[in-house]
Amino acid sequence: MSRLAEYRKLEQQLAAQLAELESMKSNSTLKREMEFESKLRALLGEYGFSLRNVINILDPEPAHRIPVTVAPRAARKARVVKVYRNPNSGEVIETKGGNHRQLKEWKNEFGTDVVESWRTQ
Repeated sequence: MSRLAEYRKLEQQLAAQLAELESMKSNSTLKREMEFESKLRALLGEYGFSLRNVINILDPEPAHRIPVTVAPRAARKARVVKVYRNPNSGEVIETKGGNHRQLKEWKNEFGTDVVESWRTQ
């Protein structure tokens, strides 16, 4: 993007933000909030308090300081050892998961249902 195009884009964004700012200035709710804030700050200054002092007076123990008890997670159930015995070769495989290399080869060669029927445990 050229510098001129970037400048024009930023100029348009600025104009839009200025228009939004002007519309907010005429908002009666905003005017009341600003008036309240200025009176509150003047009152705090008169008595030597800060906003933090007022917050601590109103809520001495905010929610972020209160200890929360969290229920412990349930421990994951241990996987069961599965034993497969190939009736053709007599070879035995013990595994806890289905990611065993030889077991995958058997399932590709003989089919999943057949290999599962070889399961002894």
